Amino acid sequence: LSETAFVSGSSIISFDSANRFGLRWFTPKCEVALCGHATLASAAVLFHVCKNPSEGVTFETMSGDLMACRSGENGITLDFPLNPPEPCGNDDFTSLVRAAVGEANVGEVQYSSTTKKLVVRLDDSGTQHILEKLNPDPAALLSSHSGEKVRGVIVTVRGSEPYHFYSRYFAPWNGINEDPVTGSAHTVLAAYWSRHLGRSDLLARQCSKRGGDLQLSV
Repeated sequence: LSETAFVSGSSIISFDSANRFGLRWFTPKCEVALCGHATLASAAVLFHVCKNPSEGVTFETMSGDLMACRSGENGITLDFPLNPPEPCGNDDFTSLVRAAVGEANVGEVQYSSTTKKLVVRLDDSGTQHILEKLNPDPAALLSSHSGEKVRGVIVTVRGSEPYHFYSRYFAPWNGINEDPVTGSAHTVLAAYWSRHLGRSDLLARQCSKRGGDLQLSV
């Protein structure tokens, strides 16, 4: 289990009619500032289980106000903040990068200070298969970095049709060896790949064992 969501409201708020709620997320180890799938699940429960008729709901969170709106017949669109990473020297996190990707060729390393996520982009000789074969040891990740500056490592590579990019996400500092599909990581990845590919609409694939697709619009 990666994260559990807790939706709250005042005593006068009804879950089947209100459009504003509190929302917090917890991993088995700690509270986190943002979780995409738990937010999606919370909205789905309000819309489809509680039968809340609102076209959209707002969640008050550690990351600010987040909107979840109905989309199509049964879909839900989430409006999340964008967290662009910035270049950093490859030498700044050498041992951590190697613990994450082993001997795979690295194109560049960037860092998102707002999310404490490190982005490791494999060079363009990398493939989905190479990404999926990575098997970082959580203990090696923990021993290579204290977690003071980095709380999660995103490994990404340019995609091939129909995907614009692939990724995986490792966060043992938060008690998550590998997250199956990570909305918070894509607030960083969407900014990164939108800038590099020169496009605002992106289709992404997170290549964990379970895996998942994400449709992104910047």
